[in-house]
Amino acid sequence: MTPEQAEQAYQEADCLFSNAQVAAALDNMADAMQQRLAGSNPLMLVVMTGGIIPAGHLLTRLQFPMQIDYIHATRYRGETSGGTLHWIAEPSFPLQDRTVVIVDDILDEGVTLDELIKFCQAAGATAVYSAVLVEKNKPRAVSIKADFVGLVTEDRYLFGYGMDYKDYLRNAAGIYAVKGM
Repeated sequence: MTPEQAEQAYQEADCLFSNAQVAAALDNMADAMQQRLAGSNPLMLVVMTGGIIPAGHLLTRLQFPMQIDYIHATRYRGETSGGTLHWIAEPSFPLQDRTVVIVDDILDEGVTLDELIKFCQAAGATAVYSAVLVEKNKPRAVSIKADFVGLVTEDRYLFGYGMDYKDYLRNAAGIYAVKGM
């Protein structure tokens, strides 16, 4: 994909949620997380690369002490459909006896999030929560639900706020659906 093709996809895309709507959803997520996690000394595990933008907007809304780390595992690697989970980086903080919150951009098929949760549990986390900016309303490959969800969408190919289209458009301010996908 070229930058020009990415720009064309952006111009033709359907805006499902504006920047203001995403901000309101992040406020609601933060309120729910504040109530549930304050005082638990959580380790926020940001899923790279998609989770970086939602995490940056979400974690600054939380008013309690936390530690932040990242985990990098992907099934997409620039493609529009997922394959085998590819591990790139494990967290640097120990997970033993910690409350862990996995922060990601989207819950789609659920395979990646399910594997990340199992990884954290196997590493000794006492509690594992998941926070996703977007959850697709669709049947999943695994039985999983996110603990904190910002927005629910139809099953279309999305980009913006961390979600990419062929490694572009993660920085779009809003949630967009690729035309025809």
